[in-house]
Amino acid sequence: MSTFSIPEGKYVDIGNVAGQPQRVHYHEQGSGDPVIFLHGAGGGASGYSNFKGNYPEFAKAGFRSIVPDLLGYGLSSKTEEPKQYDMDFFIAGVKGLVDKLGLKNITLLGNSLGGAVALGYALKYPEDVKSLILMAPGGVEEFEAYMAMPGITNMFNIYKSGKTGPEAMRAVMSMQVVDQSLLTDEIINERAPIALTQTDASRQRLYIPNMTEQLPDLKCNVLGFWGMQDAFNPVGGAEKLANGIKNCRIVLVNQCGHWVQVEHRNMFNRTCIDFMQNG
Repeated sequence: MSTFSIPEGKYVDIGNVAGQPQRVHYHEQGSGDPVIFLHGAGGGASGYSNFKGNYPEFAKAGFRSIVPDLLGYGLSSKTEEPKQYDMDFFIAGVKGLVDKLGLKNITLLGNSLGGAVALGYALKYPEDVKSLILMAPGGVEEFEAYMAMPGITNMFNIYKSGKTGPEAMRAVMSMQVVDQSLLTDEIINERAPIALTQTDASRQRLYIPNMTEQLPDLKCNVLGFWGMQDAFNPVGGAEKLANGIKNCRIVLVNQCGHWVQVEHRNMFNRTCIDFMQNG
């Protein structure tokens, strides 16, 4: 029986990253071509919490759904060193998982930070990646543009206030979605205990580069989603993806904030599965 607020899945030791032994926690369901679900940043973030309404449907559709916690989050290894929370650190965690599980022709599906990691991974290891599914990915603006967004400003203000527990979690996540009824007690109570296990380093600046100029280098097919009411990542990033990536389709979603896979779950699942099955 798990003692954690999220179900405990599997672990894989991936060796040393940034001078320390690292372990990646993940959930897995289904068989077929692999899809790796990469969650966003923030207090209490984990793969399960982000994607529990999605990955079982992908598994039913004939895909091997693999849902890791990024290094620094969930039940994966964490570090106290802020400068290590950079693109290389996050990519190394995913690469370690891919290599240990022997995965080929992967689809990387990433939200926010996870979208930036998916982009960075596909640029660094194009031979591993069959396609990308990106939901309001980071990594297509300068740092200052993200810090000016109301959702991120609110999040850092709450971190600085010293609030913890469910109250702080709800205050941060209130700007994540348009429909506040989606912020159930279950989600809050799932994330708040995980947030207490995160290091202060994960609540500071994440060192993610602006990859806009590298987008034309992507050769794989890309499906993107962006909520028109996103308070965390500027919706103008959708046009950057569409203009920069040769094989790219973007879905703009109204009445949607930063969590399209939660806010418009059925549409998201259907659209992604069709993309992966039919291109």
